[in-house]
Amino acid sequence: MRAEVAYELGAELGEGPTWDARTGRLIVVDILRARVHQLSPGGDEVLRTSQHVGAAKPRASGGLVVNLRDGVGCYSADGTFSWLAEWPVPGRRGNDAAVDPWGRLWAGTMRYDEGEGGGCLYRVGETIDLITDATVSNGIAWSPDHRLMYYIDSHTRRIDVFDVDTDTGLVHDRRTFATVDTGFPDGMTVDADGCPWVAVWDGSAVHRYTPDGRLDRVVEVPCARPTACTFGGADLRDLYVTTATIGLDDPGPFAGSVLVIPGAGQGLPSPAFAW
Repeated sequence: MRAEVAYELGAELGEGPTWDARTGRLIVVDILRARVHQLSPGGDEVLRTSQHVGAAKPRASGGLVVNLRDGVGCYSADGTFSWLAEWPVPGRRGNDAAVDPWGRLWAGTMRYDEGEGGGCLYRVGETIDLITDATVSNGIAWSPDHRLMYYIDSHTRRIDVFDVDTDTGLVHDRRTFATVDTGFPDGMTVDADGCPWVAVWDGSAVHRYTPDGRLDRVVEVPCARPTACTFGGADLRDLYVTTATIGLDDPGPFAGSVLVIPGAGQGLPSPAFAW
């Protein structure tokens, strides 16, 4: 199993890959350059946002929902922007985000200086503060049966898991699912077998864990800072991995690209944001 370059972006902080099955495009952000890339074999459609953008996800009505520095906003299909939820805090920005099985956005934040406890995790639809003391709020994903939510605060070097109330979508009973000894867990996805795949920042790898938390696969990638991963392609079997060049004196030729691991597993469709 070998990683290849899918798209040469030269991203500073590539993040948040999402496969949009309706359009056959891969959505990726370059956070600090405030760009959303919508990638396909036909090219790269770039949306430049007015603030740093931590994540961008497709909307059910068309367009995108974006996790920005000062809150969450929406772009309609014609490109019109409107704020959905604003929570500006000096020195803080939006980071990773994910859409749950019921169409709500879970949006994380972090301080630019990565100050401990300076970030939050919000659920947007009806906006609720869920975690108020995160440091680097990162990967969020759900089990195939929607009964578990996985969550990463990279600073802890843990992947945590919550039980999910499937009537309300709210979570409870946070506990450790797995720990990462080398590098820091970043963005993640869950495959059709219920196995989380986690990009390991400063670990040059993507880890796959069984549903009981056992590390059963390490896929090395040719750069130090993979940031997140998602399944895509027509049959959702190819694993796309975003990467970063930020903070590296010699990032190498592959850093900043979107990598792909063909036939890595069987992914699940990504829900669209319902609002």
